[in-house]
Amino acid sequence: MFSEKKKGTSGKEIFNEQNRIAAGTKITGDIIAKGAFRIEGFLKGTLMTSGKVVISKNGNIEGTLECENADIEGKFNGKLKVSGILSLKSSAIVDGEVVALKLAVEPGASFNASCQMRSAMKSVKNEKQSA
Repeated sequence: MFSEKKKGTSGKEIFNEQNRIAAGTKITGDIIAKGAFRIEGFLKGTLMTSGKVVISKNGNIEGTLECENADIEGKFNGKLKVSGILSLKSSAIVDGEVVALKLAVEPGASFNASCQMRSAMKSVKNEKQSA
């Protein structure tokens, strides 16, 4: 009813779900979804989605984030895997480990992370092959 799915040009399903963790909300746990997320509150745990994730100025994630694209204005601390573009706005504070295909950083952003610039999917395949 509130979500719609389509096939993209690559044949991959695209979900138009819009999920939101509102300001003042604190969640501890793991979230697996197929749509986009906007984080205005606090999440401690894992968020995995095939969509885009936006962490607003007051948003905060501690843990693991795996997504297609991410725009960060708030705080992130942990492991971040972005298969597309990671965009850090001037108010962003990122600490931890980052794997991204492309990285855009605005002046003023705090980026204290180890960073690998490669496809997140390639890194997963390489890790499986070496195990």
